[in-house]
Amino acid sequence: MQLQRWELKYLIPEGTAQAVRQFVSAYTVLDDYGVGKPHNSYPIHSLYLDSEALTIYWHTINGNKNRFKLRLRFYDNQPDSPVFFEIKRRMNNAILKQRGGVRRKSVDYILAGHLPQPDHLVKQGNPKELVALQRFSQYLKEYKAVPKAHVHYLREAWVSPHDNSLRVTFDRNVLISAEPAARLETDQVNPTCVFGRDVVLEFKFTGRFPDFLRECARVFGLTTTTAAKYADGIALKGEKYFGWNNAMQHHRAKQPLEEFDDTHVFQEDVRATKTLF
Repeated sequence: MQLQRWELKYLIPEGTAQAVRQFVSAYTVLDDYGVGKPHNSYPIHSLYLDSEALTIYWHTINGNKNRFKLRLRFYDNQPDSPVFFEIKRRMNNAILKQRGGVRRKSVDYILAGHLPQPDHLVKQGNPKELVALQRFSQYLKEYKAVPKAHVHYLREAWVSPHDNSLRVTFDRNVLISAEPAARLETDQVNPTCVFGRDVVLEFKFTGRFPDFLRECARVFGLTTTTAAKYADGIALKGEKYFGWNNAMQHHRAKQPLEEFDDTHVFQEDVRATKTLF
């Protein structure tokens, strides 16, 4: 069954973030990954891939309704830790996510354009993750996508104590750096802070807007925003640092994406998120 979720983003100062945390903690519990960690937070690293013309970036900047992102997500430098190949696809107001956990030693092989195999997955025998990985590989070839940017931040997450229907996240110290290779290292070279000292707050929930979150937004005067870490980061740092330097490429990058072929998507493995404005 397809899971539909709503997603609200806010950009808020640290003082407001602490007040919001105190408010939502009465209804939620700390995510397991944050338990025992400094500031209840854990690091997230994402390696974004794009064409040489930064086609994916420009579709976000231009507000195209049918767009996607390709990224590799990892959490540390350990050689045995998985790397998650993710497709985050926006279709109008819905976000479709597919993800497959890959053995680190197989990353370069897949990025070189070779067809992903079942033994590349951390969880072998998982057809849904294999389909996600193969779909990623297809986009990789179609757009000649290569590593472009390393985005890092610290995430504090609070979740529903009952199920996965609710998630409130605070992302701090969002950094972006140019990354032309899949080093998959946690260090960054000459990073730029994307949102300064502000915190990216997200409400993610299934079904109706929970009353306590609605009240939280009212009490603290929260106003929704986009806060796109990859696109906002490149725009702030400058496209020239990420390989875009040709006006004709810019023109081509504005052309519409092809229709999304979802015939191979396992519906029960897809998360759809609707963004409210």
